[in-house]
Amino acid sequence: MWHSLDEAFFMFWQTLWALVLGFTLSGAVQAFVSRRAMAHAMGDHRPPAIIRASLFGMASSSCSYAAASLGKSLFSRGADFTTSIVFMVASTNLVIELGLVMWLLLGWQFAVAELIGGAIMIVLLAMMLPKATGAALIDSARAQQQQQDLTQADEPDSDGTLRARLRDPARRRAAARYTLSDLTMLRREILIGFVVAGFLAVGVPTSFWTSVFVTGHGALTTVENAVVGPVVAFASFVCSIGNVPLAAALWQRGVSFGGVVAFVFADLLSLPLVLIYRKLYGARLTLRLVAVMWFAMSAAGLATELVMRAAGGVPSHRPKLVAPEHFAWDYTTVLNILAVVAFALVVRAGRRGGTAPDESYAIDPVCGMQVERAHAPATYDDGATRIYFCSERCHDHYLEKVP
Repeated sequence: MWHSLDEAFFMFWQTLWALVLGFTLSGAVQAFVSRRAMAHAMGDHRPPAIIRASLFGMASSSCSYAAASLGKSLFSRGADFTTSIVFMVASTNLVIELGLVMWLLLGWQFAVAELIGGAIMIVLLAMMLPKATGAALIDSARAQQQQQDLTQADEPDSDGTLRARLRDPARRRAAARYTLSDLTMLRREILIGFVVAGFLAVGVPTSFWTSVFVTGHGALTTVENAVVGPVVAFASFVCSIGNVPLAAALWQRGVSFGGVVAFVFADLLSLPLVLIYRKLYGARLTLRLVAVMWFAMSAAGLATELVMRAAGGVPSHRPKLVAPEHFAWDYTTVLNILAVVAFALVVRAGRRGGTAPDESYAIDPVCGMQVERAHAPATYDDGATRIYFCSERCHDHYLEKVP
């Protein structure tokens, strides 16, 4: 047990600076980029809109739950359904912190595979979703969401120009608070991801994984691992960046390159998220969405392995341990020290002027995430005050405790 926790800690230490950098950049984007402009730019699923959605997603939060809520918000405000899903996929699979953590824990080959596979997956989704979902189901889901968001949909756009937002001290404080809120919201996933990964890397015998993932059968192994990867992600209940330490443990234990990539891509298919999709879009649309996403993620993992193998980019050796077993005075230590200092400045900026958010923001009482009042995915009026939530999931958790 101690060896497992030790491995988990050093995996975290190896990626600390990347986490701080990625979440800080994500917080800045969330505070300064207009969401109404994003929805307007994603009004169809033609190639230019798909590219814009991918770029917006790459610069957004890596939290799977927040991505699902923001994708739903963009959809209800007029964004195309397929383009909204592409945005959601890009915001969890192509963000900078994910690539950096994959590089540090798995190697540069997996960071390259993230970009290649992400592009393949987005192309597949753009091609398949419009045909698989159907206009009637999408129109029904949009009408339902617009009815639910009626009070928010008619609010004026007060975002102003980008230059004005960059100069606004309140927006800069909001950027710091978005960073802190995202970390607060994801603390459970990150903690579970590293602890479970440490246990898997040290305590689970290889024989267990060979019973789940076929090994030693050439092409059959490649295909089966890519198909099973999303199934394991569905059952793991760990999403977002917390999947990467688990992926590192799977790679160390013999899972194929494409199976590991497919597992990482399937962070949006964990069981809690699928239940959220069912509530947001209805059972029939969710069933089709999950089927298309599963195929696209498995196919992207398989295709990425074939491409990387043809280019000689698949590593020939697997690490005995995912992370080093001791501290060393190297670039990781230096970057982590700088990251801790930078994070302290972010905390200071986020708390400047008091711990309460600015008037245009609220704090989700369930997960602690900062929510922009005008774009809150869910609200609750208790008679005295209005409470704002980052997602339907937090809204439902809160209502379960209300007498």
